Amino acid sequence: MLASVLSSRAFSSAPERGPSNTTSLPKPRLDYRDISENVVLKSHNAFNRKAALPVGAVQTVARLYDEQKELSQMLNTKRHARTAVGDRIRSLAKDPQRKQAALDEAKALKAEILELEDRATHLEEELHALALAIPNDTHPAVPIGPESVAVTLSTHGPELIPASPARDHVAICRALDLIDLEAGATVAGSSWYYLKNEGALLELALVNYALSTAMKHGFTPITTPDVVRSDIARRCGFQPRDPVDGTASQTYHLMHTADPAAAENHNHPELVLAGTAEIPLAGMFANRIFAANELPLKVVGLGHAFRAEAGARGADTRGLYRVHQFTKLELFALSEEEKSGEMMEEMRKLQTEIFEGLGLSFRVLEMPTEELGASAYRKYDAEAWMPGRGSWGEISSTSNCTDYQARRLHIRYRRPATTSSPSPADGAQSALPFVHTLNGTAAAVPRLIVALVENGAVFNDAGDVTGLRLPKALQPFWVGGNARGLIEWV
Repeated sequence: MLASVLSSRAFSSAPERGPSNTTSLPKPRLDYRDISENVVLKSHNAFNRKAALPVGAVQTVARLYDEQKELSQMLNTKRHARTAVGDRIRSLAKDPQRKQAALDEAKALKAEILELEDRATHLEEELHALALAIPNDTHPAVPIGPESVAVTLSTHGPELIPASPARDHVAICRALDLIDLEAGATVAGSSWYYLKNEGALLELALVNYALSTAMKHGFTPITTPDVVRSDIARRCGFQPRDPVDGTASQTYHLMHTADPAAAENHNHPELVLAGTAEIPLAGMFANRIFAANELPLKVVGLGHAFRAEAGARGADTRGLYRVHQFTKLELFALSEEEKSGEMMEEMRKLQTEIFEGLGLSFRVLEMPTEELGASAYRKYDAEAWMPGRGSWGEISSTSNCTDYQARRLHIRYRRPATTSSPSPADGAQSALPFVHTLNGTAAAVPRLIVALVENGAVFNDAGDVTGLRLPKALQPFWVGGNARGLIEWV
């Protein structure tokens, strides 16, 4: 049965590739024209999102783009003149004096062209660096402002359990011997942990439950590398700085040698630990061209997420809520540009099904501009009620990145041929539209454990924790039985 499910949903492992045959990708293909024609809109959008742009960056892109067009025209004129002089030189073989004058003219033109080409190279570098930092556009429905202005789109699940320190997941997990934070700190430092006994089994059950649900909705399972090139992470729009402490990196960087000076002498790509499986999943399709009938392409990737995340966050740093490494199941999709809105709603419904199956009390939020990050056009967050923390806690997000990532990773598709659509005479690759990419969390395991433990803890009359009530949806994916008698399926 599983084989037939997989075969009907699997995608081609070798879709058409772009023109490059190397492992390095071409430069991101940014739309300078769109930026220069929408300076006010792009500037306001960057301001609303609190993007880290130099003052006047969007206006500078527009100015440099105009300069680039003028410089290109000048170069074309000079190159045309050089060709004409070359033709003249060949026709003056019997007139040494006029031929020499033409040779001198050709030499002068060559010097002028070299100077213009050098200017063009530097101009393109400056233009590209500025345009690369401009964030994606924003959906009109997105509220403007900080996290506090997020709009609740829907609420789900049972009535909220009153907040209580007795339901703190750290205390419960310690009492039931499900977690070892002290050993994690000894081995790796603070915010690293061991899951034990039913805690480890709960992680496995959550992954397989969410994976099974995603597969029923046509998502192909993938296991991803935990290490990616830093260039791939940047192209996906992941910012290298911590949002609380702007001087601290969110990313773990890998070195090929303990000696930094020696590392500079090796031709190794800069590698980082992936902050989410979204990055290797997006990179998996880099520099590829898909047929329209292959879209939407939907995958669900299992990987580990690594977050350095320095900065004081109070209760967020306690226990499993904000940790340096966690297992994460990620939904990822490629769609035609006109259909990414539909795909986003499909992913939202799938996440809702997963969390409702877990019996959680949760809400879905439309996140405001300052919470979008560079790549997201629109983002939904799901937050579960965590009575031990006494607050809602984020358990998932869903983002439509439109063509932001695809332009940087060169992921395109061919529209179906129609009698009304012109076909480029030379089959130019630039005529191909970019796909839209979307991502969403199927299961961020530690956050789900926090929610399930704090809502499902069972206490005796003395107030001591004696076990856990867990949703029956997880029972088919549970291994190892219930030897200690702690689990009650509800």
